[in-house]
Amino acid sequence: MNANTKDLDLLSEDYMTRLEKLKLPNTKVKLMEKLLRTVITDFKKVNKMKGVDFTKRLNALVQRYNDRSDNAVFAEEVLNEVAKQMAELLKEVNKEKKSFKDLGITYEEKAFYDILKEIAHKFGFEYPEDKLLTLAAAVKKMVDDKSKYTDWANRSDIKAELQMDLILILAEHGYPPVPQDEVFKEIFEQAENFKKYEQADRESEKASTVIPMYPPFEEENGMMMAAEDIDDTV
Repeated sequence: MNANTKDLDLLSEDYMTRLEKLKLPNTKVKLMEKLLRTVITDFKKVNKMKGVDFTKRLNALVQRYNDRSDNAVFAEEVLNEVAKQMAELLKEVNKEKKSFKDLGITYEEKAFYDILKEIAHKFGFEYPEDKLLTLAAAVKKMVDDKSKYTDWANRSDIKAELQMDLILILAEHGYPPVPQDEVFKEIFEQAENFKKYEQADRESEKASTVIPMYPPFEEENGMMMAAEDIDDTV
């Protein structure tokens, strides 16, 4: 986890606290959605599987918001409940982003840990936690070794080596037999996802362009309002 990610966590929590104080319900929900998409998109750069899961949960909340009743009383209840759940979802995302520390592995290794654990759960087998942690670290090391080559994700020879090495590592660590294509697909997509954004982050740091992270606020008559024009009728 780099410094930018830590700053994003702190800023997002502070920003959400400010949003929760807004009196305009539609403004609150729409800005909360934007904030969550920013935070989840950043998280998905390192942990694709968890990022996709959080995105689905956010989309479900947005859908509930869009489907709210025309009845003003019920609509307000939905808006308040959606805003509450969005605030809770942000806390869950930030908690998940720090969970690797308690496991004693790295931020990147946690992504492979999640994949291996999810596949084990999907196929209904138990795999010891200590072995899972060791295996996740081994998979991350293998991926780093293979992805150091130029255009590695498009080279059939590198992909073949990666798949073979993955099969051997899983066998060496006693990971129960599961459809190998599915394991490889998830591992490869995670590796490709991480390396793509890792390169993008390096280029971004070189450019050192400052981009506003969240929509600005304006204070008007003691009420916090979004600077952009948002219809706030229930």
